[in-house]
Amino acid sequence: MQQSPRRLTVYVIDDDSSLRTMISRMITESPDFSSHPFASAADFLDGLDGLKPGCILLDLRMPDMDGFTLMQTLRDRGIDWPVIVMTGAGDVPVAVQSMKMGAVEFLEKPIRIDPLLETLERAASLLDERLQAGERHRDAKARVEQLTGRELEVLQGLLAGQSNKELAQSLGISLRTVEMHRGNMMDRLGVSSLAQAVALALEAGVRPPAQTSI
Repeated sequence: MQQSPRRLTVYVIDDDSSLRTMISRMITESPDFSSHPFASAADFLDGLDGLKPGCILLDLRMPDMDGFTLMQTLRDRGIDWPVIVMTGAGDVPVAVQSMKMGAVEFLEKPIRIDPLLETLERAASLLDERLQAGERHRDAKARVEQLTGRELEVLQGLLAGQSNKELAQSLGISLRTVEMHRGNMMDRLGVSSLAQAVALALEAGVRPPAQTSI
């Protein structure tokens, strides 16, 4: 099982330099976290490809590109790192909107150390879960991609609850051929039971065949 990193990297994105510096210092006082500050959302995106997974501590109200735009951009790129938003007094409705977009928590300014560290602890666990889920998905998808077209059709039929006999009829092949493809499919997936094959297929995002209208 993948272990959590010793120090979670927290990407602090805020255009207020004094606040950014203060929060970064608060974070690095803990042995469990390190801080990587950015003065703007654009700066963060420019360096994104070279960054390791971490937590994003994000100010919503910034010039040029605000926090909402950054969150949407990350979603479009498939970046699922936990986002904690920072809001000013009276911005709670805005913070709630950010959580609807995927933020895991919001903290009101001025930021206090204890709630911040507690939130970062939760974010670290969440990031670990998401990284492991992503690894499982990639592994399952890689296995499914090894299947031949016919083996994939058999797997999709099994997901739809079809028996070998029903698969033979729907695919227009013999029962023995279905059994052969099913055995080969199980071998390629590296599973020993139908339940394991189905679970792996679902993890990979395989869906049953679409029903055709008559």
